[in-house]
Amino acid sequence: MVLAKRPGATEGTLRSWLLEGLQTDRTQIEHGPHVKHPWWRVMCLTGVDYFSTLGYQPGIAALAAGLLSPVATVFLVALTLLGALPVYRRVAVESPRGQGSIAMLEHLAPQWWGKLLVLALLGFAATDFVITMTLSAADATAHIMENPFVPDFFQGRRVPVTLVLLAALGAVFLMGFSEAIGLATLLVFVYLGLNAVVVATAVAHVIETPHAVIDWRRALGMTYSGPAAMIGLSLVVMPKLALGLSGFETGVAVMPVIKGDIPERIKGARRLLTTAALIMSVFLVCSSFVTTVLIPMHEFQPGGRANGRALAYLAHQYLGEWFGTVYDVSTIAILWFAGASAMAGLINLVPRYLPRYGMAPGWTAAVRPLLLVFSVIAFAITIIFDADVDAQGGAYATGVLVLILSAAIAVTLSARRQRQRAASAGFGVIALVLAYTLVDNVIERPDGVKIASFFIITMIGTSLISRITRSTELRSTNVRLDAVAEQFVNDACGEIHVIANEPDKRDQAEYNDKLRETWLNHRLRSAEPIMFAEVSVRDASEFESELRVRGEDRFGHQVLTLESSAVPNSLAALLLYLRDRTGEVPHIYFHWGEGKPVVAMLRYVLFGGGDVPPLTREVLRQAEPDPERRPHVHVG
Repeated sequence: MVLAKRPGATEGTLRSWLLEGLQTDRTQIEHGPHVKHPWWRVMCLTGVDYFSTLGYQPGIAALAAGLLSPVATVFLVALTLLGALPVYRRVAVESPRGQGSIAMLEHLAPQWWGKLLVLALLGFAATDFVITMTLSAADATAHIMENPFVPDFFQGRRVPVTLVLLAALGAVFLMGFSEAIGLATLLVFVYLGLNAVVVATAVAHVIETPHAVIDWRRALGMTYSGPAAMIGLSLVVMPKLALGLSGFETGVAVMPVIKGDIPERIKGARRLLTTAALIMSVFLVCSSFVTTVLIPMHEFQPGGRANGRALAYLAHQYLGEWFGTVYDVSTIAILWFAGASAMAGLINLVPRYLPRYGMAPGWTAAVRPLLLVFSVIAFAITIIFDADVDAQGGAYATGVLVLILSAAIAVTLSARRQRQRAASAGFGVIALVLAYTLVDNVIERPDGVKIASFFIITMIGTSLISRITRSTELRSTNVRLDAVAEQFVNDACGEIHVIANEPDKRDQAEYNDKLRETWLNHRLRSAEPIMFAEVSVRDASEFESELRVRGEDRFGHQVLTLESSAVPNSLAALLLYLRDRTGEVPHIYFHWGEGKPVVAMLRYVLFGGGDVPPLTREVLRQAEPDPERRPHVHVG
């Protein structure tokens, strides 16, 4: 018997279109969309974020490291291949349904601490994913503004242009997930092909003009005292290049979209992660080298022609304005669609956690309302930051690094629990390197933590408000009785009378005293069938759960024992089940509790107890609007 109610939808209405998929089996959240795709196509969906960083990463590296940009990029690539990639290959094995490192860490902290940890990590994930959308769209706008064929009308209108790009991104996802993957595949193949042409042309130009490399090496020798100083300074500035690590968490989050059973899904995800990391590493090293050697440093500065678009500068410089324009169009398209992987990550993560915690309205389990909410948030951030790429870079890097660090910690603890000493030590070293990178980034750009803190505080605040307002929902998804409990119900004839008992010693005296008290307070006839109901709260932080009822014969008394996250809700679910099973409206009997109502309400929200009688009645009132069919609650 399924009890938990979900928002209904009327055929042919806007509401039914928005809530499409909400009425389906909730296991679909775990198994992903019905239509699956090969791993390489899913790689293109995550790649629109990862690969699109080529549009601005060489310029950011040049601004951060100057002449040392290629050296710092090599260290970033080393961190990618030797750090982030091994970590997420293991995360893929341990969370094949796309839960990612957040789910791995959720189980390390008990009850409410685990929920708060997840909310904090979701805040950083939201920072990463939402800023991915706004930053990429803003950079796409920058490429539009810098193209020589773009009319002057667009100059000075970067915010409206960015908002149009974000609205178009949301429109694609509203059409469907498969359509988004198809478009991502086309954009990635075209973009990587054009980048290969630009980089190969730039490398050929470097080979033809060796004095450019000689001048670069001479400038390095004049600026820095020796190789040790160069390496040390490169390590110091490397955290500023952390944008080049984006895409790994999303690569794991979209695992349910990969075709095949669980082993095939894991294999496909590991191929996805490895292939994307290798492709990106080659492009990052080559692009940082040719842009540093061939582009004057002043062009990377704000207002320069290579600011945020270094490879586009080379495309126009060496392949002509027409090819450069084609490259610009490709870059604009993939930067615009880079938010697609972020959007996919958000619509995969949020329904897994917040509705299950009761910390979001029921409609958040549907895709389209979430898309609209995240689009509105992206609009607001774009307006607040005036569509400035540099202003959003700190928040983006902070979100990326926190998620990767959390994954490194999760796999380190996992390896330690499995007594894999070598793996535990290796992942521990990776976690320390990532921790250094994160701390350095936060010190250098504290605005990233401020933005992430806003997301976290907002998410925790709205989640707790939602939890409180939804606390009197039925919350039991299903009721299952064991064989003994089934026998008790089958043997009952006529009305069933249930005595709510808070289990203590559970000896014969306890049940005899409770039964005598109920007879005296409520004038029950001794011939009426009586059952005791006892609820134990195992984890009050959970919201929805299946209600398992176990029957016991204790000293001649029929006792139904339940484990749940909240006493009133589980008792209400049991009473409704008994009504539907027997066709008779049952009665339940309580005695009044002591204490202040406000304190009792807080105990209910946080610990699942509180003033049980009135709360049980309120849950029943909301679940059954017909008073004639509503189970009777007696309090004495």
